[in-house]
Amino acid sequence: MKKKADEDDRRFVARNKKARFRYEVVDRLEAGISLVGTEVKSLRAGRVALLDSFAKFRGGELYLVNCHIATYDHAHRDNHEPTRARKLLLRKREIRRLKTKVEERGHTVIPLSIYFVRGLAKVELGLCRGKRS
Repeated sequence: MKKKADEDDRRFVARNKKARFRYEVVDRLEAGISLVGTEVKSLRAGRVALLDSFAKFRGGELYLVNCHIATYDHAHRDNHEPTRARKLLLRKREIRRLKTKVEERGHTVIPLSIYFVRGLAKVELGLCRGKRS
């Protein structure tokens, strides 16, 4: 019998430390991320930057924008584009709930960390409100 994925089962690849400083995190959510093979290999090597990335709604789907995953050194022709928009995998009702909160209250969706759980890449998203300076 397999146990449920806890904090111990996560292998963190990157954390967005500036997001916790710049924003107040109201709610947290885990999402899958759609990647190509060379992106997964670069993620496992820890070559990712979440500094200015955010999530954006397009046509009823949620995309991770401005997340820089470095190109994989050992891939020649079939390498990926480092800053392409990557689709986040969430249920429809989760996307609708996030979208209404973003539209109504002026929140934004920021990636807080990227990690692996049982071989699958996951993104911890935070529904954030900007801190007043």
